[in-house]
Amino acid sequence: MAEPATAAPRASLSTLDAAAMLVGIVIGIGIFKTPSLVANFVPNESFFIGMWLLGGFVTFVGALCYAELGSSRPSAGGEYQFLKDAYGPKVSVLFAWARCSVIQPGAIAAVAFVLGDYANVLLNLGPYGPAIYAVIGVLAITGVNFAGTLQGKQTQLVLALLTIAAVLIIVVVGFMAPEVARPPTQTRDFAWGAVGLSMVFVLLTYGGWNEAAYLSGELKDVKRNMVRALMLGVVVIVTLYVLINFAYLHVLGLDGLRKSNAVGADLMKIVAGQNGAIVLSLIVCITAASTLNGTIFTGARSYYALGRDVSLFHRLGIWEERGQTPANGLIVQGAIAVVLILFGSTTRDGFEHMVAYTAPVFWLFMLLVALSIIVFRMREPNRELPFRVPLYPLPPLILAAACAWMFYSALLYAGWGSIMGIVVLAIGLPLMFLQRKS
Repeated sequence: MAEPATAAPRASLSTLDAAAMLVGIVIGIGIFKTPSLVANFVPNESFFIGMWLLGGFVTFVGALCYAELGSSRPSAGGEYQFLKDAYGPKVSVLFAWARCSVIQPGAIAAVAFVLGDYANVLLNLGPYGPAIYAVIGVLAITGVNFAGTLQGKQTQLVLALLTIAAVLIIVVVGFMAPEVARPPTQTRDFAWGAVGLSMVFVLLTYGGWNEAAYLSGELKDVKRNMVRALMLGVVVIVTLYVLINFAYLHVLGLDGLRKSNAVGADLMKIVAGQNGAIVLSLIVCITAASTLNGTIFTGARSYYALGRDVSLFHRLGIWEERGQTPANGLIVQGAIAVVLILFGSTTRDGFEHMVAYTAPVFWLFMLLVALSIIVFRMREPNRELPFRVPLYPLPPLILAAACAWMFYSALLYAGWGSIMGIVVLAIGLPLMFLQRKS
């Protein structure tokens, strides 16, 4: 590991860098899987598109909340710093443990599994091929970010542009496909529970926009550019998601979506035959790599924050001057992710297991972050802020309600995987009493 140094994060990221990081993290493998799940819980096409627009609205509201927090409390620790300022170091240290042991390595492993699955389609390495590709992907992208922040952000910009181009290809191909005569869509009865469950999958697909918080300590002119980066990223994401779902409806119809296990693959097969499946595999590999790079980049900042406040992990709190990176954090994060990949490869579906492992812990702490805006406003009513959430207190309350619903749903539907995540979180409780002053 890197030797102790006095270096600290520098403001080296532009608005475009941050927006590219955001787009690359969010637009990942979910949009090729969850639309069919959403279709099964909505009564008709209007509700289907409405769910994606509503998910975009919740994401936009969340971005407004994080714009206020990030511009007024810029830190490489992101949400860690928000929670520390709002609730004290004990809560923030517990969050850092959760993010470093559950949330971030679990998310990295989940995306790596998808990358491995589709890479194995392109070049089959046998039954353990997906796990091999997943480990290679984590090690390679961790290596890029270990080389330096410059290399990490340049890689993200390229991958984000490729991701946008890939999604637009699917959109164009979908809309150019001749309309197929199909029976009228079978309308299902409206049910609040079913529609609510569909929103769980929609928000899961939009998940990741909060990672912008971990860029605030390295963003140039953060007081102005935090809100710009978040708004630009969210607008691009919502636009692409709505367009690709319209393309799915155009080619497959709502009933076709309900029957599909892989909507992107089915769309490409209908339009381009077997070659379309190969093209889709390449597209998913690109989007997964983009998400993987962004998640690894932002995740390592959490290890840095933990090391700064807990003596036991002080070596994680070293910022490497040479590459301007939390080098030790990257190494430990990569190692934990590889262990989770090896563990997940022994289960029937490593991706679903990792999602279940991370979901409840993630939404629990985002709920606390949403409420922190209200805490800060009540505690410091006269403080001047670079950006204020409009229509306060509605945005933080809307975000908090969405987080509470997702936390409840994750515990209810995720099974043993979610319990494992909660158990690992509980293991970190003693760390709440080991924090030190920065």
